[in-house]
Amino acid sequence: MNSLSDWLTYLEQLHPKTIEMGLERIDCVRADLQLSPDFPVITVGGTNGKGSVCAMSESILSAAGYRVGCYTSPHLLRYNERIRINRKAVDDRWITDAFEQIEQSRNKCGISLTYFEFGTLAAMYLFELQKIDVAILEVGLGGRLDAVNIFDPACAVLTNVALDHMDYLGDTREAIGFEKAGIFRSGKPAVCADTNIPMTVQHYAQTINAQLIQLGQDFGFTAGMDQWDFWSEKRKRSALPLPALRGVCQLVNASTCLAALDALNDRLPVSMQAIRQGLLNVDLPGRFQVLVTRPVTILDVAHNPAAAKVFAANLRWAKQGNTDGKTFAVIAMLQDKDISGVINALKDDIDTWLLAPIELPRGADTRSLLQNLYKSGISRENHAIYEFENTESAYVYACKHASNNDRICVVGSFHTVGAVLQYLERKNCQ
Repeated sequence: MNSLSDWLTYLEQLHPKTIEMGLERIDCVRADLQLSPDFPVITVGGTNGKGSVCAMSESILSAAGYRVGCYTSPHLLRYNERIRINRKAVDDRWITDAFEQIEQSRNKCGISLTYFEFGTLAAMYLFELQKIDVAILEVGLGGRLDAVNIFDPACAVLTNVALDHMDYLGDTREAIGFEKAGIFRSGKPAVCADTNIPMTVQHYAQTINAQLIQLGQDFGFTAGMDQWDFWSEKRKRSALPLPALRGVCQLVNASTCLAALDALNDRLPVSMQAIRQGLLNVDLPGRFQVLVTRPVTILDVAHNPAAAKVFAANLRWAKQGNTDGKTFAVIAMLQDKDISGVINALKDDIDTWLLAPIELPRGADTRSLLQNLYKSGISRENHAIYEFENTESAYVYACKHASNNDRICVVGSFHTVGAVLQYLERKNCQ
Protein backbone atom coordinates (compact mmCIF):
# COMPACT_ATOMS: atom_id res chain seq x y z
CA MET A 1 0.00 0.00 0.00
CA ASN A 2 1.50 3.30 -1.08
CA SER A 3 -1.12 5.99 -0.43
CA LEU A 4 -2.87 7.07 2.74
CA SER A 5 -6.18 6.46 0.98
CA ASP A 6 -5.19 2.82 0.36
CA TRP A 7 -4.22 2.38 3.97
CA LEU A 8 -7.49 3.85 5.28
CA THR A 9 -9.52 1.59 3.01
CA TYR A 10 -7.54 -1.37 4.34
CA LEU A 11 -8.05 -0.32 7.97
CA GLU A 12 -11.79 0.06 7.48
CA GLN A 13 -11.95 -3.60 6.46
CA LEU A 14 -9.29 -5.04 8.76
CA HIS A 15 -11.34 -5.49 11.93
CA PRO A 16 -14.78 -7.13 11.97
CA LYS A 17 -16.14 -4.41 14.29
CA THR A 18 -15.98 -0.63 13.89
CA ILE A 19 -15.76 -0.33 17.68
CA GLU A 20 -14.37 -2.95 20.06
CA MET A 21 -13.76 -2.00 23.66
CA GLY A 22 -10.69 -3.35 25.42
CA LEU A 23 -6.97 -2.67 25.77
CA GLU A 24 -5.32 -6.09 25.49
CA ARG A 25 -4.87 -6.11 21.71
CA ILE A 26 -3.61 -2.56 21.32
CA ASP A 27 -1.35 -2.89 24.36
CA CYS A 28 0.42 -5.84 22.76
CA VAL A 29 1.23 -3.71 19.70
CA ARG A 30 2.21 -0.74 21.87
CA ALA A 31 4.69 -2.93 23.76
CA ASP A 32 6.21 -4.31 20.55
CA LEU A 33 6.62 -0.75 19.23
CA GLN A 34 8.20 0.18 22.57
CA LEU A 35 5.97 3.22 22.89
CA SER A 36 6.55 4.69 26.34
CA PRO A 37 6.33 8.48 26.25
CA ASP A 38 8.64 10.47 28.50
CA PHE A 39 6.65 13.67 27.90
CA PRO A 40 3.52 14.61 29.86
CA VAL A 41 0.19 13.46 28.43
CA ILE A 42 -3.11 15.29 28.91
CA THR A 43 -6.04 12.95 28.29
CA VAL A 44 -9.40 14.63 27.66
CA GLY A 45 -12.64 12.68 28.03
CA GLY A 46 -16.31 13.52 28.48
CA THR A 47 -19.51 13.53 26.48
CA ASN A 48 -19.25 17.00 24.95
CA GLY A 49 -16.65 19.78 24.89
CA LYS A 50 -13.62 17.50 24.48
CA GLY A 51 -12.62 19.04 21.17
CA SER A 52 -12.81 22.58 22.52
CA VAL A 53 -10.70 21.79 25.59
CA CYS A 54 -8.11 20.02 23.39
CA ALA A 55 -7.99 22.94 20.95
CA MET A 56 -7.59 25.57 23.68
CA SER A 57 -4.90 23.55 25.46
CA GLU A 58 -3.08 23.02 22.17
CA SER A 59 -3.27 26.72 21.29
CA ILE A 60 -2.09 27.99 24.69
CA LEU A 61 0.76 25.49 25.04
CA SER A 62 1.91 26.25 21.49
CA ALA A 63 1.85 29.98 22.26
CA ALA A 64 4.01 29.22 25.30
CA GLY A 65 6.66 27.79 22.99
CA TYR A 66 6.13 24.07 23.57
CA ARG A 67 6.23 21.49 20.80
CA VAL A 68 2.69 20.13 21.10
CA GLY A 69 1.21 16.93 19.71
CA CYS A 70 -2.57 16.70 19.56
CA TYR A 71 -4.66 13.65 18.65
CA THR A 72 -8.41 14.11 18.13
CA SER A 73 -11.24 12.39 16.30
CA PRO A 74 -13.17 12.14 14.12
CA HIS A 75 -12.03 14.35 11.25
CA LEU A 76 -14.16 16.63 9.07
CA LEU A 77 -12.33 16.75 5.73
CA ARG A 78 -9.06 14.81 5.88
CA TYR A 79 -7.75 12.05 8.10
CA ASN A 80 -4.58 14.09 8.73
CA GLU A 81 -6.61 16.49 10.90
CA ARG A 82 -6.56 13.84 13.63
CA ILE A 83 -2.80 14.05 14.22
CA ARG A 84 -1.27 17.49 14.63
CA ILE A 85 2.17 18.68 15.66
CA ASN A 86 2.67 22.38 16.35
CA ARG A 87 -0.99 22.90 15.34
CA LYS A 88 -0.35 21.54 11.84
CA ALA A 89 -1.75 18.30 10.45
CA VAL A 90 1.02 15.82 9.71
CA ASP A 91 1.51 14.84 6.08
CA ASP A 92 0.48 11.59 4.40
CA ARG A 93 3.98 10.11 4.27
CA TRP A 94 4.46 10.37 8.02
CA ILE A 95 1.16 8.61 8.67
CA THR A 96 1.75 5.81 6.17
CA ASP A 97 5.25 5.23 7.58
CA ALA A 98 3.71 4.91 11.04
CA PHE A 99 1.01 2.56 9.75
CA GLU A 100 3.68 0.32 8.21
CA GLN A 101 5.49 0.01 11.55
CA ILE A 102 2.22 -0.69 13.38
CA GLU A 103 1.26 -3.34 10.82
CA GLN A 104 4.53 -5.18 11.36
CA SER A 105 3.99 -5.20 15.12
CA ARG A 106 0.36 -6.19 14.73
CA ASN A 107 1.36 -9.22 12.68
CA LYS A 108 3.89 -10.21 15.35
CA CYS A 109 1.14 -10.08 17.97
CA GLY A 110 -1.22 -12.05 15.72
CA ILE A 111 -4.19 -9.82 16.47
CA SER A 112 -6.46 -7.36 14.68
CA LEU A 113 -6.85 -3.64 15.38
CA THR A 114 -9.70 -1.23 14.76
CA TYR A 115 -9.42 1.91 12.63
CA PHE A 116 -9.29 4.06 15.78
CA GLU A 117 -6.70 1.88 17.49
CA PHE A 118 -4.40 2.13 14.47
CA GLY A 119 -4.76 5.92 14.52
CA THR A 120 -4.05 6.16 18.25
CA LEU A 121 -0.83 4.17 17.92
CA ALA A 122 0.20 6.16 14.84
CA ALA A 123 -0.27 9.44 16.70
CA MET A 124 1.89 8.42 19.65
CA TYR A 125 4.48 6.81 17.37
CA LEU A 126 4.86 10.12 15.51
CA PHE A 127 4.82 12.17 18.73
CA GLU A 128 7.72 10.15 20.11
CA LEU A 129 9.57 10.25 16.78
CA GLN A 130 9.22 14.03 16.56
CA LYS A 131 10.26 14.54 20.20
CA ILE A 132 7.33 16.67 21.27
CA ASP A 133 7.13 18.33 24.70
CA VAL A 134 3.52 17.44 25.54
CA ALA A 135 0.72 15.33 24.05
CA ILE A 136 -2.99 16.04 24.18
CA LEU A 137 -5.13 12.95 23.56
CA GLU A 138 -8.89 13.06 23.04
CA VAL A 139 -10.81 9.98 24.17
CA GLY A 140 -12.75 8.39 21.35
CA LEU A 141 -15.47 6.58 23.31
CA GLY A 142 -15.88 6.22 27.05
CA GLY A 143 -12.48 6.17 28.70
CA ARG A 144 -11.67 3.07 30.74
CA LEU A 145 -11.45 0.79 27.69
CA ASP A 146 -10.67 3.44 25.07
CA ALA A 147 -7.47 3.06 23.06
CA VAL A 148 -5.89 6.29 24.34
CA ASN A 149 -6.08 4.91 27.88
CA ILE A 150 -3.05 2.66 27.28
CA PHE A 151 -0.99 5.80 27.83
CA ASP A 152 -0.88 7.16 31.38
CA PRO A 153 -1.85 10.84 31.61
CA ALA A 154 -0.06 13.35 33.77
CA CYS A 155 -3.47 15.04 33.99
CA ALA A 156 -6.92 13.73 33.05
CA VAL A 157 -9.81 15.99 32.09
CA LEU A 158 -13.47 15.01 32.25
CA THR A 159 -15.60 17.70 30.60
CA ASN A 160 -19.06 16.36 31.46
CA VAL A 161 -21.18 13.22 31.61
CA ALA A 162 -24.36 12.91 29.54
CA LEU A 163 -26.26 10.12 27.81
CA ASP A 164 -24.50 9.01 24.62
CA HIS A 165 -23.03 5.75 23.26
CA MET A 166 -25.37 3.91 25.63
CA ASP A 167 -24.98 0.61 23.73
CA TYR A 168 -21.35 0.56 24.88
CA LEU A 169 -21.23 2.58 28.12
CA GLY A 170 -24.54 1.93 29.88
CA ASP A 171 -27.90 3.67 29.99
CA THR A 172 -27.43 5.85 33.09
CA ARG A 173 -25.14 8.76 33.93
CA GLU A 174 -23.74 6.74 36.81
CA ALA A 175 -22.71 3.87 34.52
CA ILE A 176 -21.33 6.21 31.88
CA GLY A 177 -19.52 8.25 34.51
CA PHE A 178 -17.71 5.15 35.77
CA GLU A 179 -16.48 4.36 32.26
CA LYS A 180 -15.32 7.92 31.64
CA ALA A 181 -13.55 8.19 35.01
CA GLY A 182 -11.35 5.27 33.93
CA ILE A 183 -8.85 7.79 32.50
CA PHE A 184 -8.04 9.02 36.04
CA ARG A 185 -4.73 7.91 37.57
CA SER A 186 -3.63 7.42 41.15
CA GLY A 187 -2.04 10.54 42.63
CA LYS A 188 -2.56 12.53 39.41
CA PRO A 189 -4.81 15.56 38.79
CA ALA A 190 -8.30 14.77 37.48
CA VAL A 191 -10.06 17.95 36.36
CA CYS A 192 -13.84 17.66 36.17
CA ALA A 193 -16.06 20.37 34.63
CA ASP A 194 -19.40 18.67 35.36
CA THR A 195 -21.06 20.54 38.24
CA ASN A 196 -23.47 17.61 38.72
CA ILE A 197 -20.80 14.96 38.88
CA PRO A 198 -22.07 11.35 39.10
CA MET A 199 -21.28 9.60 42.37
CA THR A 200 -19.43 6.90 40.44
CA VAL A 201 -16.89 9.49 39.28
CA GLN A 202 -16.30 10.76 42.82
CA HIS A 203 -16.12 7.25 44.22
CA TYR A 204 -13.62 6.08 41.59
CA ALA A 205 -11.41 9.14 42.15
CA GLN A 206 -11.43 8.48 45.89
CA THR A 207 -10.79 4.75 45.45
CA ILE A 208 -7.64 5.27 43.37
CA ASN A 209 -6.61 8.44 45.23
CA ALA A 210 -6.76 10.70 42.17
CA GLN A 211 -6.57 14.45 42.80
CA LEU A 212 -10.14 15.44 41.86
CA ILE A 213 -10.36 19.11 40.86
CA GLN A 214 -14.00 20.20 40.40
CA LEU A 215 -15.59 23.17 38.67
CA GLY A 216 -17.31 25.43 41.18
CA GLN A 217 -15.34 24.05 44.11
CA ASP A 218 -11.68 24.11 43.13
CA PHE A 219 -11.79 26.37 40.09
CA GLY A 220 -14.24 28.58 38.24
CA PHE A 221 -14.76 31.78 36.30
CA THR A 222 -16.59 35.09 36.30
CA ALA A 223 -17.91 36.30 32.97
CA GLY A 224 -17.92 39.91 31.84
CA MET A 225 -19.11 41.60 28.68
CA ASP A 226 -15.78 41.65 26.85
CA GLN A 227 -13.50 39.69 29.16
CA TRP A 228 -13.52 37.17 31.98
CA ASP A 229 -11.69 36.14 35.13
CA PHE A 230 -10.45 32.70 36.10
CA TRP A 231 -9.81 31.49 39.64
CA SER A 232 -8.43 28.33 41.18
CA GLU A 233 -6.92 27.31 44.49
CA LYS A 234 -3.49 28.12 43.03
CA ARG A 235 -4.05 31.52 41.40
CA LYS A 236 -6.33 34.07 39.80
CA ARG A 237 -6.09 35.26 36.22
CA SER A 238 -7.97 38.46 35.48
CA ALA A 239 -9.09 40.37 32.38
CA LEU A 240 -8.72 37.43 30.02
CA PRO A 241 -9.94 37.78 26.45
CA LEU A 242 -13.00 35.81 25.41
CA PRO A 243 -12.05 32.63 23.50
CA ALA A 244 -12.16 32.84 19.72
CA LEU A 245 -14.50 29.82 19.79
CA ARG A 246 -18.12 30.96 19.77
CA GLY A 247 -20.80 29.77 22.16
CA VAL A 248 -22.13 30.31 25.65
CA CYS A 249 -20.37 27.18 26.99
CA GLN A 250 -16.85 28.13 25.93
CA LEU A 251 -15.91 29.81 29.21
CA VAL A 252 -16.58 26.50 30.94
CA ASN A 253 -14.25 24.82 28.46
CA ALA A 254 -11.66 27.59 28.76
CA SER A 255 -11.62 27.49 32.56
CA THR A 256 -11.35 23.69 32.45
CA CYS A 257 -8.35 24.03 30.17
CA LEU A 258 -6.71 26.55 32.51
CA ALA A 259 -7.38 24.33 35.54
CA ALA A 260 -5.57 21.47 33.81
CA LEU A 261 -2.64 23.71 32.87
CA ASP A 262 -2.49 24.98 36.45
CA ALA A 263 -2.26 21.38 37.65
CA LEU A 264 0.74 20.83 35.37
CA ASN A 265 2.36 24.20 35.99
CA ASP A 266 5.49 22.70 37.56
CA ARG A 267 6.26 20.79 34.32
CA LEU A 268 4.60 23.08 31.76
CA PRO A 269 4.52 26.67 32.99
CA VAL A 270 2.57 29.11 30.81
CA SER A 271 2.58 32.89 30.95
CA MET A 272 -0.39 35.22 30.89
CA GLN A 273 0.74 36.35 27.46
CA ALA A 274 0.60 32.76 26.17
CA ILE A 275 -2.86 32.27 27.67
CA ARG A 276 -4.19 35.45 26.08
CA GLN A 277 -2.61 34.65 22.72
CA GLY A 278 -3.83 31.05 22.85
CA LEU A 279 -7.43 32.00 23.64
CA LEU A 280 -7.50 34.56 20.84
CA ASN A 281 -5.97 32.24 18.24
CA VAL A 282 -7.77 28.98 19.01
CA ASP A 283 -9.55 27.43 16.06
CA LEU A 284 -11.92 24.44 15.93
CA PRO A 285 -14.06 23.88 12.81
CA GLY A 286 -17.53 22.48 13.25
CA ARG A 287 -18.27 23.75 16.76
CA PHE A 288 -20.76 26.55 16.33
CA GLN A 289 -18.66 27.64 13.38
CA VAL A 290 -20.19 30.71 11.75
CA LEU A 291 -19.33 31.11 8.08
CA VAL A 292 -19.30 34.51 6.43
CA THR A 293 -21.97 33.69 3.86
CA ARG A 294 -25.22 35.32 2.79
CA PRO A 295 -27.33 34.04 4.41
CA VAL A 296 -25.16 33.10 7.37
CA THR A 297 -24.28 29.40 7.76
CA ILE A 298 -23.70 27.87 11.19
CA LEU A 299 -21.97 24.49 11.42
CA ASP A 300 -22.17 22.32 14.53
CA VAL A 301 -21.41 18.62 14.97
CA ALA A 302 -23.89 18.29 17.87
CA HIS A 303 -25.03 14.66 17.79
CA ASN A 304 -26.56 14.02 21.22
CA PRO A 305 -29.26 15.80 23.25
CA ALA A 306 -26.82 17.56 25.60
CA ALA A 307 -24.83 19.00 22.69
CA ALA A 308 -28.03 19.93 20.85
CA LYS A 309 -29.27 21.87 23.88
CA VAL A 310 -26.02 23.83 23.94
CA PHE A 311 -26.32 24.47 20.21
CA ALA A 312 -29.91 25.73 20.65
CA ALA A 313 -28.80 28.07 23.44
CA ASN A 314 -25.96 29.36 21.26
CA LEU A 315 -28.38 29.86 18.39
CA ARG A 316 -30.75 31.93 20.53
CA TRP A 317 -27.78 33.96 21.76
CA ALA A 318 -26.61 34.55 18.18
CA LYS A 319 -30.09 35.59 17.03
CA GLN A 320 -30.23 38.53 19.41
CA GLY A 321 -31.09 41.57 17.34
CA ASN A 322 -32.18 39.45 14.38
CA THR A 323 -35.37 37.73 15.46
CA ASP A 324 -37.18 38.26 12.15
CA GLY A 325 -35.21 35.81 10.05
CA LYS A 326 -36.10 32.13 9.72
CA THR A 327 -33.87 29.22 10.63
CA PHE A 328 -33.27 26.41 8.14
CA ALA A 329 -31.80 23.20 9.58
CA VAL A 330 -29.90 20.73 7.43
CA ILE A 331 -29.88 17.62 9.59
CA ALA A 332 -28.41 14.15 9.08
CA MET A 333 -27.54 11.72 11.88
CA LEU A 334 -26.30 8.26 12.70
CA GLN A 335 -29.00 5.74 13.51
CA ASP A 336 -27.48 4.71 16.85
CA LYS A 337 -27.75 8.26 18.22
CA ASP A 338 -30.69 9.65 20.21
CA ILE A 339 -32.33 11.27 17.20
CA SER A 340 -35.53 12.09 19.04
CA GLY A 341 -33.61 13.73 21.88
CA VAL A 342 -31.67 15.93 19.47
CA ILE A 343 -34.83 16.97 17.64
CA ASN A 344 -36.59 17.79 20.91
CA ALA A 345 -33.68 20.02 21.90
CA LEU A 346 -33.82 21.90 18.59
CA LYS A 347 -37.50 21.96 17.71
CA ASP A 348 -38.39 25.35 19.22
CA ASP A 349 -35.66 27.08 17.23
CA ILE A 350 -36.09 25.59 13.73
CA ASP A 351 -38.56 26.79 11.09
CA THR A 352 -37.63 24.59 8.13
CA TRP A 353 -36.31 21.04 8.41
CA LEU A 354 -34.14 19.71 5.56
CA LEU A 355 -33.56 15.99 6.08
CA ALA A 356 -30.73 14.00 4.51
CA PRO A 357 -29.38 10.46 4.94
CA ILE A 358 -25.86 9.49 5.94
CA GLU A 359 -24.68 6.86 3.47
CA LEU A 360 -22.96 4.59 5.98
CA PRO A 361 -24.01 1.33 7.64
CA ARG A 362 -24.70 3.30 10.85
CA GLY A 363 -26.41 6.16 9.01
CA ALA A 364 -30.08 7.06 9.50
CA ASP A 365 -32.25 7.46 6.41
CA THR A 366 -34.71 10.30 5.94
CA ARG A 367 -37.64 8.05 6.85
CA SER A 368 -36.17 7.51 10.30
CA LEU A 369 -35.55 11.23 10.73
CA LEU A 370 -39.11 11.98 9.62
CA GLN A 371 -40.58 9.48 12.08
CA ASN A 372 -38.65 11.12 14.92
CA LEU A 373 -39.91 14.55 13.84
CA TYR A 374 -43.46 13.25 14.01
CA LYS A 375 -42.84 11.77 17.48
CA SER A 376 -41.72 15.22 18.62
CA GLY A 377 -44.90 16.86 17.36
CA ILE A 378 -43.34 18.31 14.20
CA SER A 379 -45.37 17.60 11.08
CA ARG A 380 -45.83 19.01 7.61
CA GLU A 381 -48.96 20.74 8.91
CA ASN A 382 -47.05 23.02 11.27
CA HIS A 383 -43.53 23.06 9.74
CA ALA A 384 -41.81 23.04 6.39
CA ILE A 385 -40.17 19.62 6.01
CA TYR A 386 -38.24 18.43 2.95
CA GLU A 387 -36.27 15.28 2.21
CA PHE A 388 -33.11 15.07 0.08
CA GLU A 389 -30.85 12.40 -1.35
CA ASN A 390 -27.78 13.75 0.42
CA THR A 391 -26.53 16.53 2.70
CA GLU A 392 -25.08 18.57 -0.14
CA SER A 393 -28.41 18.83 -2.00
CA ALA A 394 -30.17 19.80 1.24
CA TYR A 395 -27.65 22.59 1.80
CA VAL A 396 -27.90 23.81 -1.80
CA TYR A 397 -31.69 24.00 -1.39
CA ALA A 398 -31.28 26.04 1.79
CA CYS A 399 -28.91 28.47 0.07
CA LYS A 400 -31.39 28.98 -2.77
CA HIS A 401 -34.47 29.48 -0.62
CA ALA A 402 -33.18 31.30 2.47
CA SER A 403 -33.15 35.08 2.39
CA ASN A 404 -30.17 37.14 3.51
CA ASN A 405 -31.92 37.75 6.83
CA ASP A 406 -32.32 34.03 7.50
CA ARG A 407 -29.77 31.54 8.87
CA ILE A 408 -28.82 28.04 7.76
CA CYS A 409 -27.80 25.53 10.42
CA VAL A 410 -25.97 22.31 9.56
CA VAL A 411 -26.16 19.93 12.50
CA GLY A 412 -26.31 16.33 13.67
CA SER A 413 -22.97 14.67 12.96
CA PHE A 414 -19.36 15.12 11.92
CA HIS A 415 -20.44 13.49 8.65
CA THR A 416 -23.10 16.17 8.11
CA VAL A 417 -20.78 19.11 8.74
CA GLY A 418 -17.97 17.46 6.78
CA ALA A 419 -20.17 17.01 3.72
CA VAL A 420 -21.05 20.72 3.65
CA LEU A 421 -17.42 21.77 4.18
CA GLN A 422 -16.38 19.49 1.31
CA TYR A 423 -19.05 21.06 -0.92
CA LEU A 424 -17.91 24.58 -0.03
CA GLU A 425 -14.28 23.64 -0.63
CA ARG A 426 -15.09 22.32 -4.11
CA LYS A 427 -17.21 25.39 -4.87
CA ASN A 428 -14.41 27.76 -3.85
CA CYS A 429 -11.97 25.90 -6.09
CA GLN A 430 -14.16 26.23 -9.19
